[in-house]
Amino acid sequence: MDRDKVLPLYPTQFILALVEKYISLAVFISCYLGFVLIPRWRAFFACGGAIFLLFLGVLTPKGAFQSINWNVMGIFVGTLVVAELLMISKMPAFLAESLVTRARSTGSAMLILCVLTSFISAFMENVATVLVVAPVAFAIARRLDVPPALLLISIAICSNLQGTATMIGDSPSIILAGYMGMGFDDFFFYHGKPSIFFAVELGALASFLVLYLLFRKYKQPLEPVKIEKIISWVPTWMLALLILCLASASLIIPGVRVAGIICIIFGISGILWYEFALDGDVISFVKALDWDTALFLPGVFVVVGGLTHTGWITEASHLLERLCGDNLLIAFLFVICLSVALSAFVDNVPYITATIPVVEYVGEDMGHYANILLVFGLLVGSCLGGNITPVGASANMVAMGLLHKSGTHVSFLEFVKVGLPFTVIAVSTASAFLWVVWA
Repeated sequence: MDRDKVLPLYPTQFILALVEKYISLAVFISCYLGFVLIPRWRAFFACGGAIFLLFLGVLTPKGAFQSINWNVMGIFVGTLVVAELLMISKMPAFLAESLVTRARSTGSAMLILCVLTSFISAFMENVATVLVVAPVAFAIARRLDVPPALLLISIAICSNLQGTATMIGDSPSIILAGYMGMGFDDFFFYHGKPSIFFAVELGALASFLVLYLLFRKYKQPLEPVKIEKIISWVPTWMLALLILCLASASLIIPGVRVAGIICIIFGISGILWYEFALDGDVISFVKALDWDTALFLPGVFVVVGGLTHTGWITEASHLLERLCGDNLLIAFLFVICLSVALSAFVDNVPYITATIPVVEYVGEDMGHYANILLVFGLLVGSCLGGNITPVGASANMVAMGLLHKSGTHVSFLEFVKVGLPFTVIAVSTASAFLWVVWA
């Protein structure tokens, strides 16, 4: 009798679960297509997809809230404020112009500017780095008749490369840290082994050979460049103290969970300093922050949370296991090549958010450090793959926009001629390092 009462309910529950499952997949695919086709509306698509899942009951408000990694959001928003203050202080521009004026030739000045861009982007958002360094690049190109396209493209791909090296350098690194429970120190040494920072740096050293070959023909003497005056050193010291606090917190409280609180505290302190010490317009300052990404991230978390809730992440993990079997090398190469190929054309944030749990699940069955190897390979492939095309990363699109505004037209193929060899060498070197250390 009890069985007769229960069985009629089962098909209904099964059908509802199946409908929810395919709704979550359809929403994810629709959002992803929106990110690719109309990238300037990516926050609209992400938040719209999240609201749609809530409206249809695929996720409850509590489930949606829990899908958002609030620690990641704290890290992003806090460091965003500090980076904006650093731009206002003129310190990065001062540093760039001071180093460039010491160069012996135009080619060496171009290479120095790219190296400096790499250094700055390890601690600042990539788009902000491009905006800081671009005026110096245009000044060099204008005075010495150097193609501005070559220099701006090189600056953009260098900023994308080094943004992967530290926990606060770029959104995918922040997301990885949040998911894996990694602290700031873990990007340097993780479980006693050299971590992602050293893989990226080796990739950078190798890929700078490409830039050297491109720049070496510009041997004309460099004219003096006007050096900016620093408005205040406070943001620089604030960034240094933030890094120190994050590193100390990683040692005292293992894991990244406290990092968001630390970054928010620094962000609030920075806004208060800007208002009362610098007498700035706080409303204009807050409006100028990258709210597009700040809205995009939680939307993506919820949309990917819908995939997790309905079982798609688990199914993707099983599919990857069937494709790769027990061969760790095949799995590693597959993850890297797929990540590079996809990230060359689509936003890497939703991709890496959805794929981290997949590759970690697969790696857990292959060996003690296999999950770490695959996750690090995913980060390298998805971040560096965006350097291949002008639409692969936000920094690339900003650089292209600046060139267009200056009257310089750059074709898709012209960007690829610089980005592709740079990416192939950087990814190959970084991947080889990861395999030797973590396989």
